[in-house]
Amino acid sequence: MRRTERYPSKGEANSLWHIYRTVSIFKVAKNFIIIQIARYTPFVSWKNVLYRLFLRMKVGKQTAFALMVVPDVMFPERISVGDNSIIGFNTTILAHEYLIDEYRIGDVEIGSNVLIGANTTILPGVKIGDGAIVSAASLVNRDIPAGVFAGGNPVKVIYSAEEMKARAAREDK
Repeated sequence: MRRTERYPSKGEANSLWHIYRTVSIFKVAKNFIIIQIARYTPFVSWKNVLYRLFLRMKVGKQTAFALMVVPDVMFPERISVGDNSIIGFNTTILAHEYLIDEYRIGDVEIGSNVLIGANTTILPGVKIGDGAIVSAASLVNRDIPAGVFAGGNPVKVIYSAEEMKARAAREDK
């Protein structure tokens, strides 16, 4: 199970009907504007400043967010990305999920030297280890160990860290 805090819905309506009891509408509006600006700016360094300063995300040195990346609009401060990582085009990083009977909030931790392929969705409460590679169009619904190659919907480890090192050694010859 992912590391999330779970809150049951109150009343007959699903949890999304109670959204502004969990997060301020003003915070969501501000975050939405910042995220939209960052999505379209071609300047990687500007995106990192916007994310750090206005969204309170933890973003490492030399980390690059590609065009159209969407960090969580409600709880971006629960996202951390290590140094020298790449978050691919149109990736969505969620720190919350609203379900019928409950809503969940969880930290997303992306390590250093991680490559996330385009069009990937990362769910709340997930940790991606240092040096991992996640293929494009993956649904990351569980932790990814350090140094592995993973992908798919739902995500699974395709090559272990040892297999990745062996493949790299063969390619160097």
